[in-house]
Amino acid sequence: MGLGTTAAVALSGLQGNVVEVQAQLAASVPGFTLVGLPDAALSESRDRVRAAVLSSGLSWPNRKVTVNLSPASLRKSGSGFDLAIAVAVLAGDGRVPAAGLEQVVHVGELGLDGRVQPVRGVLPAVAAAVEAGCTRIVVAAGDADEARLVPGAEVFGVATLAEAVLLHGGRVDRLPDVDPVLPARAAVRRRPAGDLADVAGQTEARLALEVAAAGGHHLLLVGPPGTGKTMLASRLPGILPDLTESEALEVTAVHSVAGTFDPGEGLLTRPPFEDPHHTATPAAVVGGGSGLPRPGAVSRAHRGVLFLDEAPEFRPSVLETLRQPLEQGELVLHRTGGAARFPARFQLVLAANPCPCGKAGDKGLECTCTPLARRRYFGRLSGPLLDRVDLQIQVRAATRADRVLLERGEPTASVAARVAAARAAGRARLAGTPWSANAEVPGPWLRERLRGEGELLRRVESAIDRGTLSLRGADRVLRVAWTLADLAGRGVPTRLQVEQAITMRTGGVA
Repeated sequence: MGLGTTAAVALSGLQGNVVEVQAQLAASVPGFTLVGLPDAALSESRDRVRAAVLSSGLSWPNRKVTVNLSPASLRKSGSGFDLAIAVAVLAGDGRVPAAGLEQVVHVGELGLDGRVQPVRGVLPAVAAAVEAGCTRIVVAAGDADEARLVPGAEVFGVATLAEAVLLHGGRVDRLPDVDPVLPARAAVRRRPAGDLADVAGQTEARLALEVAAAGGHHLLLVGPPGTGKTMLASRLPGILPDLTESEALEVTAVHSVAGTFDPGEGLLTRPPFEDPHHTATPAAVVGGGSGLPRPGAVSRAHRGVLFLDEAPEFRPSVLETLRQPLEQGELVLHRTGGAARFPARFQLVLAANPCPCGKAGDKGLECTCTPLARRRYFGRLSGPLLDRVDLQIQVRAATRADRVLLERGEPTASVAARVAAARAAGRARLAGTPWSANAEVPGPWLRERLRGEGELLRRVESAIDRGTLSLRGADRVLRVAWTLADLAGRGVPTRLQVEQAITMRTGGVA
């Protein structure tokens, strides 16, 4: 009886667990049994592994082969276990030296011709292996560049199973001369953010965009078509600061699992921008799929911007699923195959027309919609969702006088410099806390810091008493006031900044 042991990684969302792959070869009726809660794709690895071994010029052991994936109580999914299973079987048969293999992690799918195929999620899988103390990693040659992005990993890329056997000191009669299989990446449209200088006028909306960037606040832009709502939203990523190293690893890991990451460009260091169409399904926006779900647009927008243009046209089932990630910064998707947890700390930007025809802004003299149609249209954005949006701004159409006086706006670089300074001030104030931006700070912490500023709190409490602010809305007003103070270089918000924050949330109703 022979026993071979190596390691692989089971991914659930972005959480990786090192799995011990044990192969026992017994003198009994030939067969191949795979145990340890494999899913359908993993169960099929029995046929892939056997064909790959034979195609590599190696003989398949004429014995009873039992492969166990430990811990057996953890569900395993996907084809990324193929390479580990093949190496464990060959080690049990004596074709590969078994010493030290238990500390080597193998991640890769096998083709019937013996080539090692790339798989999704290599970066978080390698990161989980390194964190568990397994630093020697063998992956498909097409995934090697991505795996090497993880600090501390000693990565070996192999194009075929025969190369993996030689890597571990085994012998093969011939080494197939084949090209490595390149990973299939989803087509990702990386359009430039554009320059804020292109936005002429719209002083209030530009200020709201700057405040949103400085504090990480969510933003709603309401106005007639052609007023620049989409143009403003698309320029928000350009004024956001670069991602920190830890944030870049998080964002890159999400896009690795989603299959939208090109390792040739290195880690993603700029905030991502996702703008799904209003016909998108809930699975496309929040994630889904059979078995364990994959990340959707809200997770791909992690540490960046999620822009919903024509927001009232989205399905209510899509809009309401945003409430959990807006509050918690993560998304937990439950399926019959298990639960997956994805980070989803994004900035939500909503753009909406004031009515179905879009002409109800300002005087609304050309609008043909009935009052009922207007209420029904904008009512698709529920109160609980809007209550989580810090800044709610009216974007007005330019008048004839405005068009005469319009000048080229301030460029992105100038605004980004002020945003970076405000973010630095916020991080200094929040040092030693779990938060890095004003939008993440809970209300009790803010009110405690403003306990000596009774006049400021009384102004907010007065708005609560009149019903123009909810308790959640009051906390968000204080967050915006702190951001305005950071932009102004002040340590504490003033009454003027609290008033401005209330106006930017309620449109002056308070």
